[in-house]
Amino acid sequence: MTEPLKHECGIALIRLLKPLEYYHQKYGTWQYGLNKLYLLMEKQHNRGQEGAGLAVVKIDTPPGREFVFRERALGSNAISEIFGSVHQNYTKVPDELLQDPKYAAENLPFAGELFLGHLRYSTTGKEGVSYVHPLLRRNNWKSRNLALAGNFNLTNVDEIFDILLQQGQHPRDYADTFVMLELLGHALDREVQYQFDKYGKDTGVKGDKLNNQIEENLDIHFMLNRASKKWDGGFVLGGLIGCGDAFAYRDPWGIRPAFYYKDDEIVVVASERPVIQTAFNLDVEDIQELEPGQAIIVKKNGDVRFSQIQEKKEKLTPCSFERIYFSRGSDTDIYKERKELGALLVPRILKSIDSDIRNTVFSFIPNTAEVAFFGLAEALHNHLNSVKLRKIQEIGEKRITSEELDRILSMRVRTEKVVIKDIKLRTFIAQDKSRDDLAAHVYDVTYESIHPYQDNLVVIDDSIVRGTTLKQSIIKMLDRIHPKKIVVVSSSPQIRYPDCYGIDMSRMSEFAAFRAAIELLNERGMSHVIEDVYNKSVAQSGKPKEEIVNYVKEIYAPFTDEEISKKMAEMLTPEGTNAEVELVFQTIEDLHKACPNNSGDWYFSGNYPTPGGNRMVNTAFINYKEGRDKRSY
Repeated sequence: MTEPLKHECGIALIRLLKPLEYYHQKYGTWQYGLNKLYLLMEKQHNRGQEGAGLAVVKIDTPPGREFVFRERALGSNAISEIFGSVHQNYTKVPDELLQDPKYAAENLPFAGELFLGHLRYSTTGKEGVSYVHPLLRRNNWKSRNLALAGNFNLTNVDEIFDILLQQGQHPRDYADTFVMLELLGHALDREVQYQFDKYGKDTGVKGDKLNNQIEENLDIHFMLNRASKKWDGGFVLGGLIGCGDAFAYRDPWGIRPAFYYKDDEIVVVASERPVIQTAFNLDVEDIQELEPGQAIIVKKNGDVRFSQIQEKKEKLTPCSFERIYFSRGSDTDIYKERKELGALLVPRILKSIDSDIRNTVFSFIPNTAEVAFFGLAEALHNHLNSVKLRKIQEIGEKRITSEELDRILSMRVRTEKVVIKDIKLRTFIAQDKSRDDLAAHVYDVTYESIHPYQDNLVVIDDSIVRGTTLKQSIIKMLDRIHPKKIVVVSSSPQIRYPDCYGIDMSRMSEFAAFRAAIELLNERGMSHVIEDVYNKSVAQSGKPKEEIVNYVKEIYAPFTDEEISKKMAEMLTPEGTNAEVELVFQTIEDLHKACPNNSGDWYFSGNYPTPGGNRMVNTAFINYKEGRDKRSY
């Protein structure tokens, strides 16, 4: 993607099921859990580069000793910083004590059995270390301490905020992060109080015996169910409770991904499957995916339970952008799906170049489009082989000359690395007037990789959102090597609608497809459609989210996909470009063919899986029409 999006965060949860001595003896270190958490977080660094944090809980810590530890940091080097801070605690410990797992368990911070890590990408504009997960809710009762980290975005923070007010709470921030923490914390408090009343007041049990009764009978299912009944959005939450319980919980629409592995030594949860495979040297079959609406719960005694917290929705909508762009391409299924996304584009690409493969060079925009490019190239080779076979068969039984045969067999798909990602634009020049000129040089071109004025140049990207980098950099740069025609191909469909479930796409004006549709309406004397959609949107803005309709679809309805693509190409072609420029997009139908298990396509289709999505797009269009440059959630 030429314009990287801020998007879904990453989580990693580990529960050691054996004492630290076990791991020291088998793996040579009691820091086995810490080391594995570091690996899981580094392997998911792609999911969050604005900050990172970790929390650790020690089980069975005696009174008077700390049992919950946390480190957080901001910036792209946050993982190194937080683990550096953890290990700084051990620098003055004599080596013989540092190598003693019993001493570590009793005396050293972060030497625990429960680990929770988080990688942050902000999609709400909230900044500062206080917004970096894990969030921590402290209490003198071990069972009321809660560390929470998640990959989520709620669309109905206002409703949840009001619920907290009705409970008599006074939330300290208006953000889904804190709202979810307080809702879960309140439900945890109620559950602990229920167990306290049941075993304390009714039976007269006190002290450690009372604590043990509360902790053994703590109903995590009840807590999660009670807190999340009104949540609207995509989420995966990981939580540690001070008494030693842990959980990971996935939204009932299946929007956000969560994978787990368990054996008799360990329970692991992460946002992506291959990171667990790599960290623990596992086969793909060893790892399972949490079901939508399901939680994996690990009790203090190591008992692992699976609980259906909220009913799985009838129409599941896992995020397709995970497959196209966000998740690591090393996942076996994602790799195959991205290749298929490239392969399915072949008919539309052949149409755009009049099937002139001989005079076309195929390439990709680094780096996430590379796998789709492999699929495209493979499908083109197969197509060309069928063309060669047909040409030979057309000659029939006539004697074919060596020259004719050589000419047919020499036909090949010409692939080159034409585009190179050259520099990273530094933040200190972000506001400087020279930013646009510098941004134009983020990419470079391989000179003499095509035949000037003779070859078409086809470059594939995984998606086109704003189109800014295409106009300011990519097309200008490609035109320097003088192709006859530039075809920019997107392995995803046209992005037309905002996201509200964890991707930072919230303003209508951000989308090149939307701007193209608006321009077409104005050009063709249909500006009344814009006014009609605005009036309909305003009229329903005060309704409950369940009654709101996505009328923004009517902006696109008068036009074919090809008409919008043509207008986008016209708008994104820089002045002075000599080559003809065409944009080719994946269809939604072919997206579902390539990614059959991830049907969430609301950014392309406008079909939001939750009522909050329709309310959000309604707000986004009103903001656009009224000239308010603000987020819609």
